[in-house]
Amino acid sequence: MTTKICFIGGGNMATALIGGMLGRGYSASRISVVEIDVKNCQRLHDEFSVLAFEDLASGIAGSATIVLAVKPQQMHQVALQLAPLLKGQLLISIAAGIRGHDLARWTNNQAVVRAMPNTPALIRSGMTGLFALPAVTAKQREQAQSILSAVGKILWLEDEAMLDAVTAISGSGPAYVFYLIEAMQAAAVGLGLSAEDARLLSLETFLGASKLAETSPEDVAILRQRVTSKNGTTERALLSLAENHVAQHLATAAQAAAARAKEMGDEWGNV
Repeated sequence: MTTKICFIGGGNMATALIGGMLGRGYSASRISVVEIDVKNCQRLHDEFSVLAFEDLASGIAGSATIVLAVKPQQMHQVALQLAPLLKGQLLISIAAGIRGHDLARWTNNQAVVRAMPNTPALIRSGMTGLFALPAVTAKQREQAQSILSAVGKILWLEDEAMLDAVTAISGSGPAYVFYLIEAMQAAAVGLGLSAEDARLLSLETFLGASKLAETSPEDVAILRQRVTSKNGTTERALLSLAENHVAQHLATAAQAAAARAKEMGDEWGNV
């Protein structure tokens, strides 16, 4: 990438994306950040040698792509401030719940890509769902893909409504995994293991199983069956999980997250 990119907002996700882009060989001189917090603005400049500004006009000057990395509740105000400064740039929003057509309406700019990354982007192992409004060109799609793929894998969606599902599964998903790891650690301690050993066993088991599932050509259901011997320990544990409807509870949790994502879009778009 040789075009200039401006990040509005310098929080964790913006930091992850900037670090990933620089790791891919993108020049720091082609990246600018607008961050109203003076200390954070200075931190970004010191850490990455990127151009850091406290005002929008200076930050977006000359930029072909603008990444909106502010909180959803701040997006409307930022969009209104940004609108008179735009000249058809690609806008990439990583704010949960803010729909593309609402952002396009607020900014009077139809070149909008919505992105739903997740927190493993902080270690460049993220998963991002992407959706582009019809006005986004093929070149702009490539630009969005290049930026988000710098911190992990991406998935393009043809239906924006599916971003609510992405939010529920991969956006909120790391919290589900952390919750299960917490539960496994607590169970291990309850069985008499030390807290340190419980953490090691739980983390490495999740990590190893995920790697095995990723690299295996077979479905995870087959992998599960292979470690479930008849009348063995794993079978007894899985029967307990089934009796307690754990799979159904996870499905219900994901549905609740997706419903909330839709509610957020309704709430914040109704302005």
